[in-house]
Amino acid sequence: MKAAARRAVGRSLGGARVPRGLPRRAARRELAGVPRAPHLLRLSWKPTADAARVSGVYPFDVPAVRALDALDLDAPVVCFVGENGSGKSTLLEAIAVAAELPTLGAADAVDDATLAGPRALAAVLRLAWSVRTRRGFFLRAEDFFGHLRRRALTTARVAREERERRARAPGDRDAWSADEPDADAEAAARLLPRVDARSHGESFLDLFATRMHDGLYLLDEPEAPLSPRRQLALLAIVDRAVRRGAQCVIATHSPILLAYPGARIYAFDDPPVREVPYAELPHVTLTRAFLEAPERFLKHL
Repeated sequence: MKAAARRAVGRSLGGARVPRGLPRRAARRELAGVPRAPHLLRLSWKPTADAARVSGVYPFDVPAVRALDALDLDAPVVCFVGENGSGKSTLLEAIAVAAELPTLGAADAVDDATLAGPRALAAVLRLAWSVRTRRGFFLRAEDFFGHLRRRALTTARVAREERERRARAPGDRDAWSADEPDADAEAAARLLPRVDARSHGESFLDLFATRMHDGLYLLDEPEAPLSPRRQLALLAIVDRAVRRGAQCVIATHSPILLAYPGARIYAFDDPPVREVPYAELPHVTLTRAFLEAPERFLKHL
């Protein structure tokens, strides 16, 4: 890709640059602004779901989950929005388990003790795909520090194993152990300040900038550590990834992220879950009303 073309695309994305080394077909697609068909097309119930749906146990007692029929997800960017506890994150977590995506967090979604409920939901969900993919990741903003700790632990373990490999005598297979969790944890604790040397928001945004390419990305409240300006930068990163063939499903409260052009927005507040235009979202109308006349709200304090 020529430098002039790369700069042109960068300007269209608010300064984000198209990295060198993209495959020629992907580069042509990105310059043309023509995204691929979304990976994930539709979510519905398996025929075996009836018993679980009437069980009355979490997460099937969540009103939005209980009233769920099917959701069309065939858009490059799909947003779930609703009040806290409305079920948007629960459904996103269940999709992550069903899609078998890598988890950027303290534990994989299939093993995370806090996701037992979403795993039960995932077991009775059916996902329809255009192209089945396991590229991408699932990320909960609240567990980003867990991802950094896990990364530091992996780095410490690999470094220890390499040192022991170099130190052992030729042919001596018993001179080292591949499993020393205490030593690895101590080394990881020393590494963590270097892994997390930048601000939370900067590290968070760097993760997206370096890891989002083609694939499926499930993001739970990614705006949490980001300033409004950084949220705009995240929009540019999402747009660049979409041009490479990515699909993003985002649970969010952010009017900025919800404004992505062409995003399909599902509201969870008044079941059943339904598609709602951006301008009619309570998150948008309330924020706009507050910014226009904050004194109307603050006088009630």
